[in-house]
Amino acid sequence: MPEPYEPHGIEDLLRRHAPQVLGALVRRYGHFDLAEDAVQEALLAAARQWPESGEPDNPRGWLIKVASRRLTDLLRAEESRRRREENAAQLTPRDAFTAPPPGEGRAPSEDDTLTLLFLCCHPDLTPPAQVALTLRAVGGLTTAEIARAHLVPEATMAQRISRAKQRIRGVPFGRPVPADHDTRLAVVLQVLYLIFNEGYTATSGTDLRRAGLAHEALRLTRAVHALLPHDGTVTGLLALMLLTEARAPARTGPDGELIPLDEQDRTLWTRAAIDEGTALVAEALRRGPAGAYQLQAAIAALHDEAASPGDTDWPQILALYDVLVERFPEPMAELGRAVAVAMVEGPAAGLREVGLLEGRLKGHYRLDAVRAHLLERAGDRGGALAAYRAAAGATLSEPEARYLRARAARLES
Repeated sequence: MPEPYEPHGIEDLLRRHAPQVLGALVRRYGHFDLAEDAVQEALLAAARQWPESGEPDNPRGWLIKVASRRLTDLLRAEESRRRREENAAQLTPRDAFTAPPPGEGRAPSEDDTLTLLFLCCHPDLTPPAQVALTLRAVGGLTTAEIARAHLVPEATMAQRISRAKQRIRGVPFGRPVPADHDTRLAVVLQVLYLIFNEGYTATSGTDLRRAGLAHEALRLTRAVHALLPHDGTVTGLLALMLLTEARAPARTGPDGELIPLDEQDRTLWTRAAIDEGTALVAEALRRGPAGAYQLQAAIAALHDEAASPGDTDWPQILALYDVLVERFPEPMAELGRAVAVAMVEGPAAGLREVGLLEGRLKGHYRLDAVRAHLLERAGDRGGALAAYRAAAGATLSEPEARYLRARAARLES
């Protein structure tokens, strides 16, 4: 297996420890909402102090100590503090939450990451609340960072997160995988994929991507995979993220302009991510049966393994899309299949497939963008011009709108 591809730095270190520190506090004290606030303050303190004083020998122990001190202050203000602390003391090993001496390592329980993910993706929460709480409690992002990522005021996001924490107040913080784990795991993975997609291609705003969100989703998915290494669906999602993120360095030009897949400099693609993702998707497919993530990862692998656009194995990609849309019918997957049909059978065949999606995707800019591209290939300049303009007017992403307007302008000249 190739060496895992992942970003590095103090921020990544803090986010990696965040769920473990939060899990330690919640297990000892309960009070998810107060514990989460205390952890956030500890993370902010570390972000301020470590660059100047240096990283401590035991980062997790340092964070637990600081967060515990802050949480104790919060609990002391409540009338029932003594009873909670006494109950917690009876249930907790004496040395469970103290930092071991330098040189002595006590491995953290990685189960807390999965426990927190399931808690943040509780079915009583709405999808936006699940995403926000996951980024805050498990990802270690501040409320301001999450608000910026979602293009909403910080106060709005703070209220959303506060309501989510109150909603799950009293939910037991127990075993990593709940009894309804099949359904709950599917929600966890869906939330992580949603976060990744928003990071890889922002649905609105001035930037094509939000790298921090994509990296965070990748890190959390890697954590789930470490806990469930034999789950083919988790493996497939990790592979899909890696194979997609591998192309990120070539997706934008010097001025932030969008560069489509067939025009990208493939030497800029991240080889380590491709190698790891390819190995993971092969492993996931061997486990079978192939789910949606595994099939999408296999398609992404075929794109990434092609040395040039002309080397892309489009017949095999079409075959995978046929399986994908048969087993998991979804409009965007069918739109991807329409592109594959066009590459194998010609633009006219692709346009027929696009026409079949008009009812379900009418007005969606991606449908118009694909139609424009295929009409241009078919030689219908007028139709392509109108479709490019429609797509540019419908997207909320400024880089995508600029790209689509540029394609339209080229047809006008």
